Amino acid sequence: MKFINYFAILIIIISFGCSQSGSNSSPPVPPAATGTNGTAGLPNGSVLPVVSGNNVMTLTVNGTLCNAANSVGYLNKPCVSITICSTTNSNCQTIDDVLLDTGSYGLRVFSSVLNSNLNLAPVTSGSKTVADCQQYGGGSADWGTVSMAKVILGNEPAVQIPIEIIDSSFSQSSVCTTDSAGDTFTLDTDPVSTGYNAIMGVGLFAGDCGPDCTSDPDNGQYYACSGSTCTGITMAESAQVSNPVASLPIDKNGVLIRLPNINLGGAPSLTGYLILGIGTQTNNTPSGVFDYNTTATDEFGQFTTSFNGTQIGFIDSGSNTLAFNGPENSGPSNLIDCPSSSNDSGYFCPSSTRSFTALDIANTGTASVTVPFQIGDALTLDSAFNVFSDIGSDDGGQGEFDWGLPFFIGRNVFVGLDGKTSPLGTGPYWGF
Repeated sequence: MKFINYFAILIIIISFGCSQSGSNSSPPVPPAATGTNGTAGLPNGSVLPVVSGNNVMTLTVNGTLCNAANSVGYLNKPCVSITICSTTNSNCQTIDDVLLDTGSYGLRVFSSVLNSNLNLAPVTSGSKTVADCQQYGGGSADWGTVSMAKVILGNEPAVQIPIEIIDSSFSQSSVCTTDSAGDTFTLDTDPVSTGYNAIMGVGLFAGDCGPDCTSDPDNGQYYACSGSTCTGITMAESAQVSNPVASLPIDKNGVLIRLPNINLGGAPSLTGYLILGIGTQTNNTPSGVFDYNTTATDEFGQFTTSFNGTQIGFIDSGSNTLAFNGPENSGPSNLIDCPSSSNDSGYFCPSSTRSFTALDIANTGTASVTVPFQIGDALTLDSAFNVFSDIGSDDGGQGEFDWGLPFFIGRNVFVGLDGKTSPLGTGPYWGF
């Protein structure tokens, strides 16, 4: 997740309840998108066919699951609803406004959102409480304790996994505000300021740290805390905050994200699907209707994007723009930054909508795919809309091409988990 938001964020209402089952048993018929002059060549129309099954979850972008009426200014926000249950009693709680993020791994929920009667069991290291520090590319970080919970996705069986309870006030939180490179991070403090109740990372890997945390206690992510002191520790991959999809009994090899297309000019909201598994059910099996391109990644979930030079490419639903090298780095002509004096500083403001193509090259170097995209003028965005397929931002010279949420609009995107096989190959890979 690499969230970029230069607009004002208003108060977001926390919405939760109690349930013993998933909240998405009957996904609604997605409504048509609005606008004019849409992008051609994408597989999905403005209305998706109805998809059903125990492995199907409703996904809304700035829709009903996002508390959209109270999150004006948070553009391109993908949300799902999940259910969390205690491992020690029968209490459960359904939580909306869960940000769906393919750029991270694991479930993290603000402590203020959880009902006290859940009594989630904390993970300990000896007599000390285990804490997790998750730092994001956008400069924010989540800090909090690790607890065991049962998590229900759609109508799938509950899976028992470690999750993070976000609490910036817990113990020695300052250890999470810097990293070994000297970069600084701002801790997420509450749903109101951050913009969501929880974040669910369903990216390419099962654990949030992987092998890096299994042998080196100075990994900068896992700590054992007592009182106001926290000390770095190793953490086995099986004990790390984990992608809940990886623990499902059958649909555990990845996910399929389906969103309808919208036209240039945007839409108020979108409704689509998060479908669990790849090739494990009829509703998630790649068919001959579309020519799916599979892009293998390295151990960091990255590939190469050729655009305005060679850049590090990654696909991240938690980023709300297409972010890449901009004008100050000899970017494409007529693709200029918005005025520094405007509220849209950091976004692109070309004089007219510009059409481009980039080449995504697999980590193996043997496969590539040309990806079309468009960038419009952020200053002319319709204030009544929240979802845009043509919004871009300057990455500030980092040499990265962040294929954010706009990339998913109009596409069927497969996220193939590391080491898991499917009809599209063995992960980690992206398929679209």
